[in-house]
Amino acid sequence: VFLGNGPSGICLSYLLSGYVPYFKRDSLHPHPILQRKLEEASDVSILDQDLEYLSEGLEGRSHSPVALLFDTLQRPDTDFGGTAESVLTWWHETDRAIPHLVLGKNAPGGAWHSIEGSMVTLSRGEWMGLPDLPFKDWLKQKRRGLRNNRATAEDIAQYYQQYVVKKGLQKNFRCGTVVTSVRKVSAENISNHAQEDLRENSDSLWNFNEKSTEVFQVDGFFKTMKGDKEPFSIYAENVVLATGTYDSPTWLGVKGENLSYVHHQLSALEEAVRNNSIGIMSDPVLIVGAGLTAADAILFAHHCNIPVIHVFRRRVSDPGLIFNQLPKMMYAEYHKVHQMMKEQSADCAGPYECYVSLPEHHVLSFGKDRKCIFQDKNGYQKVYKISMALVLTGSNPNLSFLPNNGIDLAMDSDQPVNPKRNPIDVDPFTYECTQEKGLYALGPLAGDNFVRFVQGGALAVASSLLKKANKNPP
Repeated sequence: VFLGNGPSGICLSYLLSGYVPYFKRDSLHPHPILQRKLEEASDVSILDQDLEYLSEGLEGRSHSPVALLFDTLQRPDTDFGGTAESVLTWWHETDRAIPHLVLGKNAPGGAWHSIEGSMVTLSRGEWMGLPDLPFKDWLKQKRRGLRNNRATAEDIAQYYQQYVVKKGLQKNFRCGTVVTSVRKVSAENISNHAQEDLRENSDSLWNFNEKSTEVFQVDGFFKTMKGDKEPFSIYAENVVLATGTYDSPTWLGVKGENLSYVHHQLSALEEAVRNNSIGIMSDPVLIVGAGLTAADAILFAHHCNIPVIHVFRRRVSDPGLIFNQLPKMMYAEYHKVHQMMKEQSADCAGPYECYVSLPEHHVLSFGKDRKCIFQDKNGYQKVYKISMALVLTGSNPNLSFLPNNGIDLAMDSDQPVNPKRNPIDVDPFTYECTQEKGLYALGPLAGDNFVRFVQGGALAVASSLLKKANKNPP
């Protein structure tokens, strides 16, 4: 059972549906050592090879060796602007399929359906693609091209939905499901009724390994077309957590943050503009944060001529600031926001109207009179009257369905799971949780935050599950 039907879950479903990657004969990988290793066992699928051996020595923009491996096999020289074809060929070996279910709240594509459709992705369009259906080819069929090599969120969401259909994976997907609990139970304690079901469905997911003494019980409910909630319980030997991190926005934890004019999602600003509740003549909108969502909010407000006060904790020149890591040519709009942050501080008027930047400041409180108090690094305080506040400082995964909110699974088991600072502790070559055998974590939960790199985790999980199911060829 996989929890989450975003890119991680879709990719893993593809790999467990009997689609097996092999090194394409006569193809040439630009990394000579990897090329030699691939030639050593070209008739053995990548899933059945030693992933640690293959990925040794690879370098790139991810900390995960398997993520780098699968990425470089699919897009050999993409980081150098190249367009070399994948060195993989895919075979459909139905006897190697492993029955599975993918549970998700939305349509396949996960959180991509919740993002404003016109937003342009940070990553290049071709990096958003899944195995054996290049995103660019799919877009060409729609008679569309990539704008500046980037894609819109609406395109991505549609591509993921159609990928599931084109690859024939629909039977594995259950949308409109909410999981409320995942816990280990003794196989002996499963009701006799459930065990009879298991025996009758000998080919199904519920056919446990005879030696299993413990299995996972996954509880939740389906939302029906009428809006009713139908409860379910599923038993499985292995559960994959792929729920991403879009669920609960981070709060600052300051006084007045729960007031009605303080919001934690960009959509609140879009709605306020649509309803004409804010406009050119309004008091400024406060935007808190220095990531890309905050930048998207600033661009949106700027486009609508809405005045903005922008508060963030870091220095503008801080190398950890995402803007200092993006190439200017490809990300012209984010570079513009960075320029505004630099040139338009409250102390000196710059060239941009309707925008004030307050670097190295933090919010002390929100007042009922819509007055907001900030403090700078020297302890000086400022008060501004605002129309609405958007706190856009990241989001946290919602793991309330796990015992202790999944904290025991994290690298630091005293702190909540956080994709950037405290991901779930997994084996780098199987993505199985080190603290709980049979439980796997993929994507942001395991620290892989880009679509191009979540797929390596899916490769690792598929390889591990095939070994467990003994579906590896001799």
